[in-house]
Amino acid sequence: MEGGNGAPASPSSSPSSSTSTAPSVTVEEWRGSSSTKLSRTAILTADRSHLTLYRSGSRWDDLGRKILEAFIPEGFPGSVTPDYVPFQVWDSLQGLSTYIRSMLSTQALLSAIGVGEKSATVIGATFQWFLRDFTGMLGGILFTFYQGSNLDSSAKMWRLVADFMNDLGMLMDLVSPLWPSAFIVIVCLGSLSRSFTGVAGGATRAALTQHFALQNNAADISAKEGSQETVATMVGMALGMLLAHITMGNPVAIWLSFLSLTMFHIYANYKAVSCLSLSTLNSERSSILLQYYMQNRTVLSPREVSRREHIFPVWTTWQRPGNMKPLHHRIHLGVKASTLSHSDMMELSGTASSHYKKVNYLLMERKGVIRVINHKEATSADILRSFFHALILANLTGKAKSLHTESRLWMEEHYHDFIAKLKSAGWATERLLSGSIVWRALWVQSPSEEKIN
Repeated sequence: MEGGNGAPASPSSSPSSSTSTAPSVTVEEWRGSSSTKLSRTAILTADRSHLTLYRSGSRWDDLGRKILEAFIPEGFPGSVTPDYVPFQVWDSLQGLSTYIRSMLSTQALLSAIGVGEKSATVIGATFQWFLRDFTGMLGGILFTFYQGSNLDSSAKMWRLVADFMNDLGMLMDLVSPLWPSAFIVIVCLGSLSRSFTGVAGGATRAALTQHFALQNNAADISAKEGSQETVATMVGMALGMLLAHITMGNPVAIWLSFLSLTMFHIYANYKAVSCLSLSTLNSERSSILLQYYMQNRTVLSPREVSRREHIFPVWTTWQRPGNMKPLHHRIHLGVKASTLSHSDMMELSGTASSHYKKVNYLLMERKGVIRVINHKEATSADILRSFFHALILANLTGKAKSLHTESRLWMEEHYHDFIAKLKSAGWATERLLSGSIVWRALWVQSPSEEKIN
């Protein structure tokens, strides 16, 4: 027998009105992915002659939960970081804008190729499409070669750059019919632009998925993000087809719609990236944290650093706050030993044995620029320490006479406390996210008669 859909009674009270003293058993059914996120869905009570089932809620509620499971990570919200929801909302909105605009740009591209015209040839259109795709594939390989190792360290910036390049690629497709003589060049440039989007967007998305995963559930989060994007794609394509039909033959309406959606796309991307509070240490976040610690002896939280972090490309320096100007652009990690001059070697002969005897790196200062030579056996912790030490040295440039001495003393006195406070604030201190350090060195330290301070 199945009961109603009202709130079930507690297990200690029988749902039946029978006063029989016959043996009975009551079993509650609970649903949830963790012990703290459970909800009671049913109560079963059985005696020698009856089985009673009371359900909590309706079958429609159960269906709704099952549908949500295709889009929400298991254990949500406890299995993801707090910035997951706002990022996904803005990311879905920017994706919706992209798919709507793609209908307009694709319509213009097909028109320029000659779809629907009697004079157009199949082989001509195929060759143009081949050149377009070939250029994009080649561009993706070249972009990976030059920037692949830097995508992790600046995920927020590259996420913005990726979507901007996608906007530029769609703009190229839209303007291609206006210059028939330069059509091939324009569409190839557009494909090249979108190839950067594919590489940078995919790589940064993987980095962000790892950030969101609190319970080693990156695969689940990635799968659910794919479902969310699929829905955004379908809705965007439907709205895009409707918009393309409405604006057909009206260039002014097409351009107004495209530019308006592009501006919204840029804004939504900025809001999405601004929501992120990454807890990994890259060069800029390390610089912000260290400068604040040197002034206040406390560390900032990931959310506080995200408000100060520079998320636009490095050439837009006007965005950088003057009172928290980072020093990371003055640090060169992993310098090639073969590039050292005679004066550099003489400097190292005076500092290696006196200041860097117990560490797996060497620092050199020249005109405010700090070069770091990493030992061939340096670990991730050594590289992180060498970078913070270089930041201290850069910060002391122009303020202290004995740069190497004062920076070494600061590291000996404060570094372990600094790292401990970073861990307490939620920062991942296992490694520094930076470009690949492919050049290392092995040196033999010997006493020097001349000690360099």
